[in-house]
Amino acid sequence: MPTVPGKPRVIKDYDKLEIKIQEQIKLAYPYGFSEDLIRYTDKSGKYVSALPFETDERYYLVRMTYEEALVLVEDDEDYDDDGNLKEGVKDDYEEKYGDLDYMNEYTGNDDDKDDSKSEKKSEEDDDEEEDDDDEDDED
Repeated sequence: MPTVPGKPRVIKDYDKLEIKIQEQIKLAYPYGFSEDLIRYTDKSGKYVSALPFETDERYYLVRMTYEEALVLVEDDEDYDDDGNLKEGVKDDYEEKYGDLDYMNEYTGNDDDKDDSKSEKKSEEDDDEEEDDDDEDDED
């Protein structure tokens, strides 16, 4: 998923995101997060895994390991026992966020999963990167 030049990049833990962003992520990834994680090199040269998610305003890298991604879905009541977003929840979120242009990029391609998403990604533009756990998003 290409990023727009100049768009702020936000790196955060899932539980520190606003509820509306968490809901949009669930709608974008209705089959869980673990298979869509990417790896990138952080400022200190360490590999980090994260879930990519882009809105009109920001490009998010949601920090999580494979194991954390599995636990997040397992513990979330919006997902069923098979790790799929429940149909009623999905319908509610589609109604709530369906008019957002960027959501169409995600939700329209659920069946065409790209196996290359787990490839390593190097972030060379670290000076533009926001790694702020207390960021205030505009509403």
